[in-house]
Amino acid sequence: MSIIWVFLGFVLLVVGGEFLVRSSVALSFKFNISKMVIGMTVVSFATSAPELLVSLQAALSGSPAIAINNVVGSNIANIALVLGVTAMVGAIAVDQSFYKLNWPVLMFFSILLYFFLKNDNILNAIEGAILFIGLIIFLIYLIKTTKNDTVVEDVDDTLSKVSNFKISLWLLVGAASLYFGSEWLVIGAKDIATSVGVSEAVIGVSLIAIGTSVPELAASIIAAAKQEKAISLGNLIGSNIFNIASVLGLTAIIKPIPVTEPQILSSDIFWMLGFSAILIPLIFIPKRLQISRLKGFFLVIGYGVFMFLVFTRG
Repeated sequence: MSIIWVFLGFVLLVVGGEFLVRSSVALSFKFNISKMVIGMTVVSFATSAPELLVSLQAALSGSPAIAINNVVGSNIANIALVLGVTAMVGAIAVDQSFYKLNWPVLMFFSILLYFFLKNDNILNAIEGAILFIGLIIFLIYLIKTTKNDTVVEDVDDTLSKVSNFKISLWLLVGAASLYFGSEWLVIGAKDIATSVGVSEAVIGVSLIAIGTSVPELAASIIAAAKQEKAISLGNLIGSNIFNIASVLGLTAIIKPIPVTEPQILSSDIFWMLGFSAILIPLIFIPKRLQISRLKGFFLVIGYGVFMFLVFTRG
């Protein structure tokens, strides 16, 4: 039965996330927000909603290890699994904004999260607020320094003509799906952890993390197979920044998140930092500004090693 709860939870999170993105974008058009701002802020917040609801639900139901490791595991999966598999389908070109802005900001938030957790074994409301305010400052800087004619691929122009009734319906369906999806996923995940004799941290960093990365993985592989611009490394890094600063930041503001599983700080967070840090040598050596099939293969192998170690330590 636990597997069914987890499966239904994932399905509802995907459905809820899609409806929330659509309704948020349509609503933004109604308020005459520019397409560039919608793409950089509204879409990014809406696509982080599944992770936010899962982390919040886990923290409120007494499973903080799932809340933290959902984010840590998602960030690892985004780089090692999603980026790795996509690069294996077709080499990925990297633009300069990656190492000049996005990557340093990701490392800053990742290291800040580590120090906040290491300091007193809890991510409290003030630390959550610092993370979230940092994200707002980053977004304001992005919007101010990005030209208005920048093409934003995530924003669908047709959503500017959607009726108010449809927007309300999408919001309702999205919110309900995210609420029940997150609840069922956390219930199922806790049951699975108990029945197979592993910790909730292990389930959070593996099953839940992979599940919340599946939509990005599917979209990236389809795009790569069609030989379109396979994936924007900036979008993946942006997603990781949002996971730390908005998902954990907002969750900690609502309910402080204690570190209940020591391996989060002794192992998992270092894997997250390591996979983020290795991107710089990867994009410069041997061929500049490209993630080749071979580099993608090494990322996936690295993810396999990480998963093996996660489950063998139990």
